Amino acid sequence: MIASPEPTAAPGTAGAPAGLDPCLATLRENDRDRYLACLLAPEAARPSLAALYAFHAEIARVRDVVREPLPGEIRLQWWRDVLDDPSGGKASGHPVAKALLQAVADHRLPLQVLHDMIDARIFDLYDDPMESRHALEGYAGETASALIQLAGLMLDPAAVAGAADAAGHAGVAQTVAGLLLLAPIHRARGQVFFPLDLLAATGLDRERFLEGQDKQALARAVDAMIGLGREHLTKARAAARGLSPGLRPAFVTVALAEPVFDRAARAGAAVFDQPVAPPQWRRQWRMWRAARSGRW
Repeated sequence: MIASPEPTAAPGTAGAPAGLDPCLATLRENDRDRYLACLLAPEAARPSLAALYAFHAEIARVRDVVREPLPGEIRLQWWRDVLDDPSGGKASGHPVAKALLQAVADHRLPLQVLHDMIDARIFDLYDDPMESRHALEGYAGETASALIQLAGLMLDPAAVAGAADAAGHAGVAQTVAGLLLLAPIHRARGQVFFPLDLLAATGLDRERFLEGQDKQALARAVDAMIGLGREHLTKARAAARGLSPGLRPAFVTVALAEPVFDRAARAGAAVFDQPVAPPQWRRQWRMWRAARSGRW
């Protein structure tokens, strides 16, 4: 079944409070953590941040709303076309796309970075395994890390260049945490985001990983992923020393990585069978603390 190439107007707004900004409504439905990140940001920056994060939410969930790769590629191509049409014609009738173009114009966001973010999501549509740790770090760099840097351009453009290393490592840590959270869904689909070189070092290959019979090897693979995430989180924190307070809202969701690593470490191989997400109240508290103190 081929889906419509154009995402529906105001996606994710079903059940949203009347009068809520369409981008915030999309986030409220599809990415609660970045929805809260917007509310923790300065009021003047919220519309642009919400547009950027809503765009990210839309391209990140394409695999969830299509049955085959081709309609997914068509949806991603539609977003490329939106970015390549500054007149806004392609975005007509789609409030998230219109808001994204406005944010791009207001903050002079680099289009190539947004295009690279879209291109990285092609990997999500297929079941090819993540080949290596290096490939995973590159994927994270074009998605989560780029998102932090783009948000920084909106919040404090004069300081964002000095935060590149922190954003790079933080994005990898976030991505690893996200993959641990989504491990049950990915394995059920036949997706292998755990890098093959990491699996090989723990005694697994793609087939044995998906079969899930060797619980000890799976636990070693989970530990290795946690180690990778913690390594980048440590580097991100070191690089963020002296970070401009104006950039804090771009990093607040990074505060959620460590509790995921902690819970996944306790769960071991069970991360593939049960959710390891911290409760909502704890996530909100950690993000609020990060916004206030800059500690994540």
